[in-house]
Amino acid sequence: MIWENIKLALGGLRSNKMRALLTMLGIIIGIGSVIAIVTVGNSLTSSVSESLVAMGGNNLQLSVDPRPDENGDYPNSYSYQESDLLSDEMLQAYEERFAQQIKAVVLTESGGSGKIQQGAKTAKVNITGVNQGYLDAGKCELVAGRALNEKDQEGVRQVALVSDVLVDNLFGGDDQAALGQTIEVTETGGAVHELAIVGVYAYQTMSPLLGGSATVNKNTTTDLYLPLTTLHEMNGIAGGSYFWCEVVPAAGVDADAFQQRSERFFEEGYYKNNEQFLVTVYNLQNEMSSITSVLDTISLAIGVIAGISLLVGGIGVMNIMLVSITERTREIGVRKALGATNGAIRTQFIVESVVICLVGGALGILVGFGLGSLGASLIGAPARVDLGTVLVAVGFSMAIGVFFGYYPANKAAKLDPIEALRYE
Repeated sequence: MIWENIKLALGGLRSNKMRALLTMLGIIIGIGSVIAIVTVGNSLTSSVSESLVAMGGNNLQLSVDPRPDENGDYPNSYSYQESDLLSDEMLQAYEERFAQQIKAVVLTESGGSGKIQQGAKTAKVNITGVNQGYLDAGKCELVAGRALNEKDQEGVRQVALVSDVLVDNLFGGDDQAALGQTIEVTETGGAVHELAIVGVYAYQTMSPLLGGSATVNKNTTTDLYLPLTTLHEMNGIAGGSYFWCEVVPAAGVDADAFQQRSERFFEEGYYKNNEQFLVTVYNLQNEMSSITSVLDTISLAIGVIAGISLLVGGIGVMNIMLVSITERTREIGVRKALGATNGAIRTQFIVESVVICLVGGALGILVGFGLGSLGASLIGAPARVDLGTVLVAVGFSMAIGVFFGYYPANKAAKLDPIEALRYE
């Protein structure tokens, strides 16, 4: 019985293609919109999360901040003294105290921007000084040469790590040929520095939402890493005092608990008597959770709005089923005269309604896949299709068919066979 009704429904769709397509249009748009929005939302969330993890999403940030007063208010103006900042001695004591819980303490300082001229070729760089902890934390993935080491730091050596993008631009992509080459880095202010390339690292793109670019070309600005001590000498400063640093916890360390222990260490050991400043420790996992929560909420809200079109599509299905009953009144009368029960008539029209919604849902899924993939590519993220959403969409299509098809089906089942046979 069910299979016969399905064949009848499919035959009706084939005989009235345009009307069937217009009837299913609301279902197609609704299902397609929901799947597309969820796909783009998942891709967006995944891309941002991966970018944050790559930036150190599991790490802690230590920052010297103004101390609030008793009312929780911060001073309108303040100035730092060198004694207020984090020192090498503090950080060394911190590493020794939590040696089993710290993988690396990362120090970075910006030396501004610059460019490198190699014949007729030019590459833009951000000059960045790093300590050994930066490399111990795995911030750079070397593809050729060696990393900066303690001897480079202690000897204030004029050496640098450059990106494979820079090597492509200046040396034709030959990483080995770039090693040992001396490059002249011209700062924006005009100062020129000669540095020897000792290593090449793999450049990692960042999500456009975090200020990065999904594409790489010859105009892409990449980081040029040199020893932190070398940067201090280039800038004519003594170094050894820092406004902030990054801490990479060892594997398995509870970041929240370690955050509290770190704050207590600096407060009780170094800043207890400092009335103006304290060390604040930020856990980026909380920031990641907040960002993903906001993105999920936005996707859900837009998905609900898009789902309204499913309601409109369902009303369209009900309308066309009522028209179909009117057109097939004599057919219904004949079937009832031949012994068809009210339940059989009701089932026939409910099955037709469900088939219309399922076909529309299938087309909507294809449309959703296409739009979702297009949207993900536009934001530079891989498409993340949620199978659960697809299954919900299919189930929702069937539910719409049953819900909006029941009233017309019930109306058809209650037709008087004599009146139906007389209907013209």
